[in-house]
Amino acid sequence: METSGSIALASREPRAIVILFVAILLGWAFLIWAVVDKTHPLAQLMMPMDHAWSVGNGLAVFLMWSAMMMAMMLPAAAPMILTFVTLCRHKHQAGRAWIFVTAYLAIWTAFSVSATTLHWGLQTTGLITPMMTSDSIWLTGILLVVAGAVQFTPLKEVCLRHCRTPMGFLLTEWRDGLVGAWRMGVKHGLICLGCCWALMGLLFVAGVMNIAWVAALTAAVVIEKLHPSGVNVGKFLGAVLIVTGVVQIVTLSGN
Repeated sequence: METSGSIALASREPRAIVILFVAILLGWAFLIWAVVDKTHPLAQLMMPMDHAWSVGNGLAVFLMWSAMMMAMMLPAAAPMILTFVTLCRHKHQAGRAWIFVTAYLAIWTAFSVSATTLHWGLQTTGLITPMMTSDSIWLTGILLVVAGAVQFTPLKEVCLRHCRTPMGFLLTEWRDGLVGAWRMGVKHGLICLGCCWALMGLLFVAGVMNIAWVAALTAAVVIEKLHPSGVNVGKFLGAVLIVTGVVQIVTLSGN
């Protein structure tokens, strides 16, 4: 399987592995700190109590989403990133790796802007609580059904296939130069976004400050992209999400 081969190839890059591990660790450390130390001014800014957000609230929530996306998405992207580092080293273009990773994270930073805006909108309408958990069975049901249905779409299949075949993606999409590295990083980021956007929406179900829930979604993304049976696991997850969402909606309709 190509994913396993890419991981074996990427394992020859100990320095890059350490840097990537530290980046992931910093993202998770920030999230855990924000949950544990809720009395800190910055942590409080991340949890606005009403819809009247200040500029500080907006920036703090955006920072939280950005750190969360880095913590959640870098583990699954690691084989692609490390394989890119290996290929760049063989071509004596090691400096391009930073451009590739920056471009990849830029896509998820842009997503964080959208997520922050949606976050504000949902809180304004009372659909989520100040603790950022869904306060609406309808919202919960719809998010679950949509996330589950997306697991079976052609877009998901195409994006997941690219994410699961790092070497194939890099060889077919290879571009020389710094601009080429940026374009490759952006394209991989967009493919990754196409693969995971609906699952990220589930963060509003149990709360973006619920570390266990964030970890569970991260594990789902990693397994789907890296495990040999990831495609089947993803479809099983999709079925579970659809059934759970429908049950939520039917239960509400019955009341």
